[in-house]
Amino acid sequence: MGKDVIIACDFKNASETLAFLDRFTGKKPFLKIGMELFYAEGPSIVRALKERGHKIFLDLKLHDIPNTVKKAMASLSALDVDLVNLHASGTVPMMEAALEGLRRPDGSRPLLIAVTQLTSTDQETMERDLLIKEPIDEVVLHYALNARRAGLDGVVCSPLEAGKVHERCGKDFLTVTPGIRFAEGERGDQRRVTTPEDAKKIGSDYIVVGRPITAAADPVAAYERCLAEFVDE
Repeated sequence: MGKDVIIACDFKNASETLAFLDRFTGKKPFLKIGMELFYAEGPSIVRALKERGHKIFLDLKLHDIPNTVKKAMASLSALDVDLVNLHASGTVPMMEAALEGLRRPDGSRPLLIAVTQLTSTDQETMERDLLIKEPIDEVVLHYALNARRAGLDGVVCSPLEAGKVHERCGKDFLTVTPGIRFAEGERGDQRRVTTPEDAKKIGSDYIVVGRPITAAADPVAAYERCLAEFVDE
């Protein structure tokens, strides 16, 4: 899987999602289904989008005891998703259990990545709310190393940290980076952000883009701009 732009389909129901995707005539973007849409529609929305030919990143950020996560991942793997995630803070045993649960009878499985620190978190909030005093870059890298040790395929991190993750964990260890905004765009609730072009330079493998595409006057044009800035040579 090469570099790609993943559209965050943060819609409240299936009808809004499908109406949005109907604009992409002849295109099958890689899609992220998060908590809002999955909790509203359940597995049926995953099946509907897979039937349309889309790759799916199921972004539910599992975090529980290892046995519970293992069983949950088995259910998600059966949906034929392409990419799933969990919280690296759930520890190495939880991540290892998740991998066991994801393996299908034929030996295949979705890619599994671990969330390091959310892009809405900065140094101040991490220290104040989580009582983590180390520099945020070092926390992200420590979580990334734990994920690699557990056998995962990569991490979710800020695009600002993608290059450092590759330096520490290897070029084949995936970096999936939200927090993408166009140069003239608003940050919204994101703290650690950058543009698609800069994310490419830093070393992101996948960028996850929500409102700059979904709230654009012309979402298809915004998506194609992301592709041009991030993927195209």
